Amino acid sequence: MCPAGCQLGQYGVVGAIRSAEGGPLRRSARGVGRVLRAPLRWAGGGVRKATHAHGAGESGLGKLIELHAVNSAGDMMITVALASTVFFSVPTDQARGRVALYLAVTMAPFALLAPVIGPLLDRIPHGRRAAMAGSMLTRALLALTMSGAVASGGLELYPAALGVLVASKAYGVVRSAVVPRLLPPRISLVKANSRVTLGGLLATGVAAPLGAGLHQLGPEYPLYGAFVVFVLGTILSFSLPHKVDSAKGEARARLVSGEHRSPAREKRHPGKKRGKEKQPRPGLRTVGSSVLHALQANSAIRMLSGFLTFFLAFMLRVHPLGDLSPAFSLGVVAVAAGAGNALGTAIGALLRSRGPEKMIALVLTVTLGVAIVTAVLYGAFFVVVIAAVAGISQALAKQSLDSLIQRDVPEEVRTSAFARSETLLQMSWVVGGAIGILLPLNGTLGMGVAAGVLALGAATAVRGLLTAARRGSAHPRVA
Repeated sequence: MCPAGCQLGQYGVVGAIRSAEGGPLRRSARGVGRVLRAPLRWAGGGVRKATHAHGAGESGLGKLIELHAVNSAGDMMITVALASTVFFSVPTDQARGRVALYLAVTMAPFALLAPVIGPLLDRIPHGRRAAMAGSMLTRALLALTMSGAVASGGLELYPAALGVLVASKAYGVVRSAVVPRLLPPRISLVKANSRVTLGGLLATGVAAPLGAGLHQLGPEYPLYGAFVVFVLGTILSFSLPHKVDSAKGEARARLVSGEHRSPAREKRHPGKKRGKEKQPRPGLRTVGSSVLHALQANSAIRMLSGFLTFFLAFMLRVHPLGDLSPAFSLGVVAVAAGAGNALGTAIGALLRSRGPEKMIALVLTVTLGVAIVTAVLYGAFFVVVIAAVAGISQALAKQSLDSLIQRDVPEEVRTSAFARSETLLQMSWVVGGAIGILLPLNGTLGMGVAAGVLALGAATAVRGLLTAARRGSAHPRVA
């Protein structure tokens, strides 16, 4: 028998021979792998560097930006899948009925959001990461459910799509409430909101062509892609810092402040002394006028967005832009609105101003001026301009509103405040869309109505916003 040293020597020789035989092939495979991984590693490194800049990596905001990007990519893939079905189909000859159905389905999540989801999330503030993960997992499972009905447009598609909308909005409410807890010292609330939104927009731009490519394999494949994306989002939700789940005395929101004591009880015991004085519970109306005026201004801008969406959808089918086809005209306006929204988000990310009241007043006033000019000089150019300006204004005004809520609303009622604001804004969008459906297809008349809506919003909100901005906020910056 060969001694142990001999055996080791034999094994060493055999290993050397095998290594020599497989060396070139292995080296070639490793080289190819490095070449293939290099673009992904470079892109991933660039994304991580951008999302973690200015202290966002240390505070945890960078991880929230990446999570929101995953969320937006998954929602876009579901949108691509549904776009090929009767769910979002709006034929010209059946437009009124289909649009009414779409508006009802769109508004339903927000009708549920205000009385149910907001208070529910208020009761579990210590589980925000779990809530976001649950939203992701719910949409992953619903994407699989819809994959069987997306081609035929079966009835089961409707409740599943409604569930996706509800879960998406629930995630949005929690995400907005989480931002202040992850705010780096060098980044303002407006800028932080803008960076989160911009990350979502960039992910949407990547996911849209990817979803379209998957759709070429079959209408269900974008939903399979959404399933994978949302599973990844479920995992990433738990990578957020533990401080996201802090629940320092949080409670349900009240519309007014004061001790929770009924008038009937006060009459029964008018002079009864209480052993321990109860602290008044904060309410949404105790935070000053900035949030309320900002909601009024955002509602007007959101009504404009809903109005333009449906009014121009019908208007351009009958009266397209110049010599363009109706489909191409709609595409041009849609691109202008999307580019405006992205530009507004980018502007918000670059802003260093800490005066969200002034920003909302400015964008509302500018949008009103553009709407008046469009009504007077209605034409193809001004239609594209008003679509782009509406996109910019909506992005900037919403970011500023979120910052005001995060700054001024007490933390224990902030989640409900976001739920209520989202409900109001979506209902404003629906009302604007309904007006756009009912109006005659006359461009000058339509833009005149849009200018009237904005003028009403400016009359009720701009002066109050500017007054609040001059006074300044007495509330400390939320960190």
